[in-house]
Amino acid sequence: MPIIESSYQPKFPFSNTHFNTTFRNFFTHKKVVFNRKRLELSDGDFIDLDFLTSNSKTVVICFHGLEGSSQSKYTIAVAAYLQSKKTDVIAVNLRGCSGEPNRIYGSYHSGKTDDLNTIINHVSTNYDYQNIILLGYSLGGNITLKYLGEQGLKLNSKVICAVTVSVPCDLAGSSRALSQPSNKLYLKRFVKRLKKKMFQKNSAFPNSDLDSKKIESVHNLYDIDTLYTAPSHGFKSAEDYWEKASSKPFLHNIQIPTLLVSALDDTFLSEECYPFEAAKNNSKLFFECPKFGGHVGFNSKLFGSHGHWLEKRIFEFIIFFLK
Repeated sequence: MPIIESSYQPKFPFSNTHFNTTFRNFFTHKKVVFNRKRLELSDGDFIDLDFLTSNSKTVVICFHGLEGSSQSKYTIAVAAYLQSKKTDVIAVNLRGCSGEPNRIYGSYHSGKTDDLNTIINHVSTNYDYQNIILLGYSLGGNITLKYLGEQGLKLNSKVICAVTVSVPCDLAGSSRALSQPSNKLYLKRFVKRLKKKMFQKNSAFPNSDLDSKKIESVHNLYDIDTLYTAPSHGFKSAEDYWEKASSKPFLHNIQIPTLLVSALDDTFLSEECYPFEAAKNNSKLFFECPKFGGHVGFNSKLFGSHGHWLEKRIFEFIIFFLK
């Protein structure tokens, strides 16, 4: 499929990647009221699902990024927009991201597709939806793309299309990008949140390999993935985790219409995270790569409700494939 020419052409200040990336967090105050339902998992853990419904036959299952939740500004923005279009939304809070620590030592990670599969089967079996759409941001987008490639033609027939945004398709490359000086503040925020969770794990599981000194020594994602993510989820090392959890090797086997939107100025992504070749060789993968947009930004107006280019683009793609 040829690369899609994007309609996103923002003016200053949204041509600045950092302003675009941080804009929602500081300047948007939209709210929605979710109805939370807890999904109990077979390993004794749980995932909290937040519903926003309008009796639609179509539901969008939304997966957040690293240390995000249903309360992330991009999740709230898309939920509110889709609700205005009479489309149901299920905002997933990945393990440990709903405001309550999860029960087991492991948690979520960039390639944990088994939880996504459980959620889809649960929704398909227990709710009367004709159409299921997957929507993933950043880490959640990587999980989504990897899952679609893994499933291929085995995918649940109710899942008709998917949209992913600002996806680190190559986790090693993205980790290197986040370690650059220009991302110092973003990385510091991620590390602070993840260290807090590791301290919680250390307290809840005192016989684990975690200890306070090791946690205090953590400074970047490589340290976190080496100390916790990789060993707690069965990977040999951070490098092994990045290789096996990256979605890029799975893109060729995606069998449903899937949109990937990533900006060229996204400082969270390395060159390896832009899958031009995969999109050219897979008629189901639509790759839209505007010059600007930041990381999960794509804003276009400082004030008012007409600047949500991203939400409009998501719905535009979805509605084309509705049954």
